[in-house]
Amino acid sequence: MSPLRRRMIEDMQIRNLAAHTQRVYVEQVVRFARHFGKSPEHLGPTEIRTYLIHLTQERRLSASSIVVTVSALRFFYTVTLKRHWAVGDEIPSSRKAKKLPVVMSQDEVARFLGAVDNLKHRMILTVCYATGLRISEAVRLKPTSIDSQRMVIRVDQGKGRKDRYVMLPPKLLTMLRVYWKRTHPGEWLFPGDRPGQPISPLTIGHICRQVRLRCGIGKPVTPHSLRHAFAVHLLEAGTDLRTIQLLLGHRNLGTTARYLMIATSTVCATTSPLEFLDAIVPTVPDLVPA
Repeated sequence: MSPLRRRMIEDMQIRNLAAHTQRVYVEQVVRFARHFGKSPEHLGPTEIRTYLIHLTQERRLSASSIVVTVSALRFFYTVTLKRHWAVGDEIPSSRKAKKLPVVMSQDEVARFLGAVDNLKHRMILTVCYATGLRISEAVRLKPTSIDSQRMVIRVDQGKGRKDRYVMLPPKLLTMLRVYWKRTHPGEWLFPGDRPGQPISPLTIGHICRQVRLRCGIGKPVTPHSLRHAFAVHLLEAGTDLRTIQLLLGHRNLGTTARYLMIATSTVCATTSPLEFLDAIVPTVPDLVPA
């Protein structure tokens, strides 16, 4: 490992960045340097601009991918190299398109989960829907995370390196007990193929794609789709937004509020002010339909 890479990793560790974030940032800086065949220490604003144009116009990467690259380069040049040129001007922040997720109905969720034939895989995806956990949080659960006395699940070091508690529905507890008796998983509730490691989120993502095709659901389905469905279905059932924010572990209430635009049974059930008008008087006497 080069001294420069070690220094960057140490800088990220000091600032308590998640291990996944550290790997991604290092990978992005390595790709940037490899593109020019030089150490990133010898590259500057001109190369950064050229590289971002390359990613946007030639490789046609999505805005979310560009954001990750920008964040990595900002950290590297601001923190590790402490460059004095205006990073904010030379590495512009990229804006992601704000798209609403497509959410499965409750019937579609039931059909999807019922089509997962592997017990462990079905249990993981059921946990995502029943609790709103991210897949990265669900796969790292341990048997000790399940508190059946308080009916909660403890999430250790979720996104943002934060601990939190989520609900443990009675039906989910029953299913987890059946799963435990049949599999006796050990240290991790959902162990992977590698000894001492939990199952990979990528494996579950692959399973979702297979099952979606098998059960004929036209909407995109990922583990995160079940988290979206959890939030929207709670909102449609009357759960207040602040409670959903805490369950999802969102830092900003605005992030949770976007589900208001998806909860059709809540939005469409709102009465239009037109309904309160006694009558509409035409301003043109001989008004006829177009």
